[in-house]
Amino acid sequence: MVRIRRADLADETQCRAIDAYVGAHPLGSAFHRSCWSLGVERGCGQPAHYLVAEADAGVAGLLPLTEMHSPLFGRALASAGFAVGGGPIGDDQTVIDALAEAGWSLAGRLSCPSLELRGGTMPSTPGWHVEGGVYAGFARPLAVDDAAELLAIPRKQRAEVRKALDFALDVRTGTAEQDRADHYAVYAESVRNLGTPVFPRSLFDAVLDAFGPDADILTVSRDGMPLASVFSLYHKGVVMPYWGGGTRSARTWRANDMMYYALMLHARRRGCTAFDFGRSKFSTGAFAFKKNWGFEPKALAYAVRTADGQEPRQINPLSPNYRLQVALWQKLPLPVANRLGPWIAKGLG
Repeated sequence: MVRIRRADLADETQCRAIDAYVGAHPLGSAFHRSCWSLGVERGCGQPAHYLVAEADAGVAGLLPLTEMHSPLFGRALASAGFAVGGGPIGDDQTVIDALAEAGWSLAGRLSCPSLELRGGTMPSTPGWHVEGGVYAGFARPLAVDDAAELLAIPRKQRAEVRKALDFALDVRTGTAEQDRADHYAVYAESVRNLGTPVFPRSLFDAVLDAFGPDADILTVSRDGMPLASVFSLYHKGVVMPYWGGGTRSARTWRANDMMYYALMLHARRRGCTAFDFGRSKFSTGAFAFKKNWGFEPKALAYAVRTADGQEPRQINPLSPNYRLQVALWQKLPLPVANRLGPWIAKGLG
């Protein structure tokens, strides 16, 4: 018999049990780890509700949930908040369905009209809308050495990396205050230029602190000026560049190209064997960019359930509904965007 309970993430013993299951399960991701839920809760104030399925043999499945609340975008329960993954994982479909139904019951008690499951194993019970073919993931093995890594990049993109290598660009990695400040400044400018609000810096700090040695920041600079920077997660021998971007000047110096190539080399030296470029929506510039690096897309499936008469949250900046807002945001002075952005973005999750 499967029993569902809510984990106490303040209990280190329970967190260790969760993380052990994540480490052993083939679909266990960085977003299933207890430190992700804790980092998001501490960094954005959105409560974590972590469901654990138990059977006679112990932990049988997991569903990390974040209670999202925003005056602009409403309420929702997300698995997992601020993540591109983290949907239910379990020993079998019975466990998955039990977790999904428990999550939906919790959404009702929390007055959340929708529950979003991002990856994992999709539930088979009625009431869920499973959507595929919208997002794709990109991952491939890392090469055996620096030269082979360069040759693994398709010719046109390799030429851009070679140009970057010819410039006097400095690359550093770390988690110190300077790394954090430089990353946030670069990332904030990058997302403003894309027309989206920036997350609060407290989110980056909290996740970095929660993950400890399994997260870091790589920054590319020229003459002391940061041009591109990426916040990466390390999990099961895989590096995922998760929050990255570049300034307007980055393109001139091919700093973004240097950033990802340097991260591949850095990750291999850390002992990683694979590079996960994350997800992108089909037919977007980011999708094409990742294909240009030699990554093949793999379609992802997400599930959502909404209360009767309710519509799912609309938080995708690519939606036509936000075309005007995106255009206006791109024109905001950076200090204004950085002042307003975190208040808006902490409710997007």
